Amino acid sequence: MIQYISTRGGIDPVNFDEALLQGFASDGGLFVPQTIPKISCEQLRALSGLCYTDLAFEILSLFIDPDIIPKKDLRQLIDTSFASFEHPDISPVKSCCTDPSLFIMELFHGPTLSFKDIAMGFLINTMDYLLQKKNERLTLVLATTGDTGPAAAHAAAGKKTIDCWPLYPKGMITREQERQMTTLGAANVHPMGVENCTDGGDDLDLVVAKLFADPMLKKRLNLSSVNSINWCRVMVQSIHYFYGYFQTCGTSGDPVVFSVPSGAFGNLFAGYLAREMGLPVTGFICANNANKALHTAFSTGIFRKEDLKQTLSSAIDIVVPYNFWRFLYFTTGCDPEKIVAWMDQFQQTGALHLDKESAAAIQNGFTSVSISDPDTLMTIRKNFRAETPYLLDPHGAVAMAAARTLRETYASDTRIICLATAHPAKFPEITARALGPDLPAQAFHPSLIKASKVCEKLRICDCEHLESTLVRAIENQTKKNKATKDEAAGKEGIHG
Repeated sequence: MIQYISTRGGIDPVNFDEALLQGFASDGGLFVPQTIPKISCEQLRALSGLCYTDLAFEILSLFIDPDIIPKKDLRQLIDTSFASFEHPDISPVKSCCTDPSLFIMELFHGPTLSFKDIAMGFLINTMDYLLQKKNERLTLVLATTGDTGPAAAHAAAGKKTIDCWPLYPKGMITREQERQMTTLGAANVHPMGVENCTDGGDDLDLVVAKLFADPMLKKRLNLSSVNSINWCRVMVQSIHYFYGYFQTCGTSGDPVVFSVPSGAFGNLFAGYLAREMGLPVTGFICANNANKALHTAFSTGIFRKEDLKQTLSSAIDIVVPYNFWRFLYFTTGCDPEKIVAWMDQFQQTGALHLDKESAAAIQNGFTSVSISDPDTLMTIRKNFRAETPYLLDPHGAVAMAAARTLRETYASDTRIICLATAHPAKFPEITARALGPDLPAQAFHPSLIKASKVCEKLRICDCEHLESTLVRAIENQTKKNKATKDEAAGKEGIHG
């Protein structure tokens, strides 16, 4: 049976269901599998011809014991989670007309037009499945810089076992992203816009981490999280790396590199996980915007927190990429003592200077670059004005600009797959800055037009008072849920 441990080494191994429902490990670390499953060359050939959902079933079966989720139920959860995607391929790969060696993998065909849908639907559907079995209810608290919140809110809407509290830095995400949370009208979804966030989403992450660090409070409020700290998220995201590789070169062994717009490092860690499982990926490009903590770490060996810079690619405006700790855990040979020392040092000083051996280990197959806002706009413009116009969102443009910047560092026959992580319709103001005020048809989507005409429901809070305000709000909602449950039980008793 595959079990999960903490990167800090302070807990006993747990089963998949416990790791998923807890979110954070109780010692403050992140859950990881005790061992990473391996896929042989023969198995890769067998997987290469599968459709996306069949591929997902085979890969997820390696991480989820059938005693926890029977294979029949796992299949149903996967099918349900991807049923609402607009494209039959889930994440189709398209060639780039400006360069035959570049490809674009579209990860935005889910219900909220973001790559976060790829893992979020399965994660929350699986949570609901497990909670129903346990007759329990959870409170999901998560910070979002644009796309995680809408994906979580949509997936959680109407679930009787879950209350979802997406927190976002007010004024630092697009109105389209905000409305995807505030217009749902679901009684169990409670979006909260937080004002005066100096460090954007990182300010919210600190509050969320503080709540989870208090075991008594966590238990009293039934807290869990679906941010990319949740193991299930990165596990599911590994699937699109397999799928993109197979769509681009089958199992021919041709060199393939993925260029990934990177903020919290969850999506990029999922690529690393796929490579560790056996996918023969040549390398990864870590594409940062001006918030370049990851680029600095890869290029200098110094992992440092710097002041937040607001950019056009706001979803990756992250100053502390928390999933980087998972990556460091594995690149150190799974050394929890080293991770504890490093995390404590980082918390105390805001910086970590990796030793020479560790700095070399993280560079194995990884390159990085920081892309400016002007380069992001230029890339959007260049791709749309090509012979076959293609409209990139600003995050996909960061990935594409990074691929072009580093193209010469790879052999000429290397294929680079750029991950387009959101639909451009979520960023109309940025598209207008790149192309002019007359937006093309590709810059719109029916679901966003519909959301723009619906009343909003949200709470607004100042960041200084977020912790206490959030705790009170969750407590009040918990009391309300209990009263509703007691009333329903009373009626059932009368009619029974």
